[in-house]
Amino acid sequence: MEFRAEMRYLRVSPQKARLVLDLIKGRRVEEARNTLLFTKKRVAAHVGKLLQSALDNANFLSAEKNLDVEIDNLYVKSAIANDGPRMKRIRPAPQGRAYRYQRRISHIELILAERGTSGTGAPRREAVAAGATPAKAKRRAPAGKAAGKNYSKNKNKKAVAK
Repeated sequence: MEFRAEMRYLRVSPQKARLVLDLIKGRRVEEARNTLLFTKKRVAAHVGKLLQSALDNANFLSAEKNLDVEIDNLYVKSAIANDGPRMKRIRPAPQGRAYRYQRRISHIELILAERGTSGTGAPRREAVAAGATPAKAKRRAPAGKAAGKNYSKNKNKKAVAK
């Protein structure tokens, strides 16, 4: 089961919000809360309120739908900061000109999920530790391209052979 909360029209750039959201992705709710308390970014307080809202949504829905939700097993499954509308502003410039700039706005979405549930609940780290190979390990280098060091060695061997 997933529980979500969304904060819209937050006056912070999405790039700055993503810096804080990357700190809490994949962490337990309690760890994420502690991380946000000690983060010195201004947006961390807003993300903390959003995390609390998602937690309250989990409590409410578990009581409303008679679900068994362990609050201690919840973790931050997804944390996304998207662009909102931009406010166009003008700054005075020398010789009567004007510079235009944009004030960015973001929409932040936070999804909590329960760890240890069947399906998509388990994070990737635990699957790798259990013996599954990650998808990146199965990829191979494209055929026909040699690595930089090997190419220089082959080139020298060909030159000596001639």
